[in-house]
Amino acid sequence: MATYRVGIIGHTGRGNYGHDLDNVWLRIPGVDIVGVADADPTGLSKAVQRLGVTNGFADYREMLDRMQPDIVSVAPRWLDQHAAMITACADRGIHVFTEKPFCRSPAEADAIVQSCERHQVKLAIAFQTRYSPKLAIVRQLLEQGKIGDLIEIQARGKEDRRGGGEDLWVLGSHVLNLMNHFGGTPHWCHAEVRQSGRAMQIADVAEGNEGLGPLAGDIVHATFGLDNGIVGSFNSHRHAGAGSESRFGIRLLGSKGQIEMKTGLLPNAYLLADPFWSPGKSGIAWQPISSAGLGVEETRQDGGLIAGNVLACLDLLDAIEQDRHPEANMYEARTTVEMIAAVFHSHLSGNRVALPLTNRAWPLQQTT
Repeated sequence: MATYRVGIIGHTGRGNYGHDLDNVWLRIPGVDIVGVADADPTGLSKAVQRLGVTNGFADYREMLDRMQPDIVSVAPRWLDQHAAMITACADRGIHVFTEKPFCRSPAEADAIVQSCERHQVKLAIAFQTRYSPKLAIVRQLLEQGKIGDLIEIQARGKEDRRGGGEDLWVLGSHVLNLMNHFGGTPHWCHAEVRQSGRAMQIADVAEGNEGLGPLAGDIVHATFGLDNGIVGSFNSHRHAGAGSESRFGIRLLGSKGQIEMKTGLLPNAYLLADPFWSPGKSGIAWQPISSAGLGVEETRQDGGLIAGNVLACLDLLDAIEQDRHPEANMYEARTTVEMIAAVFHSHLSGNRVALPLTNRAWPLQQTT
């Protein structure tokens, strides 16, 4: 494998460096971090020391032009600058590893995809669960018919202080991607967004946190039509979560049982081989799923989100070498943005909306 030149884009105070999208490259063999960009002087100084580089830049475009990296981490957690940062890389033919959420609208996602396609750029997004060794086991169990035919996918956010619209964006991106992964293409969405005990109104729209743009809603109920008649749902209620052991994750419901899975590199995952979906009725016990299989003790250590990012970066390097799309790629990232936008399009119209969306703008942007 060739040695790759890597650049880091962060923004201290506006998303920082995400979940270690900078430090992850220190764990990847065959790469050389050649520069870091951060518009905040103090943050830039700390990043230069942390990453052991000599080239720091206030302007990420200058870094791209002067250092000419092969790959760039677009690390800020806030998404309001993602589209500009990613397209600046793609327009220069630079591959990208980006933090989620992807960008602010389907229109921005379209522009990113078009630039990447035009310049033959690979893009991976930090959906760490997609690289979990447990995910392959769950797919295998589905293929073996352990829960029968998959008929429904339920997803929830963390339902903390961000519950509702913000939860849909920040945590929903992860579980909507898993919904897409297991259930296939979303074809329609029907949703309701509520605020302060009533249906969300235009007057409720305000600037969201973390660069999310115009946003509203403290409760979200959304249903999606997926492939083969599978139905997916996402629900989030503000302050309805269960604390640190939250309900954040997905549940795969089949004709003969169900699988429950959280998120992360080695998420808690269980199978219930019960067509009633009710261990209280059937007396059937949940079986743990490990990276070694069903009911087998876990032998791997969970290295956290950065370990998931290591696997994502290694997959990105292999995708570049093999000229394939990364496991969690720009097309899937665009789908999650479109699913989120569809929630608000549906609520505002009072109707089910078809996907792909014909209106590619962020729906609440048009109301402010």
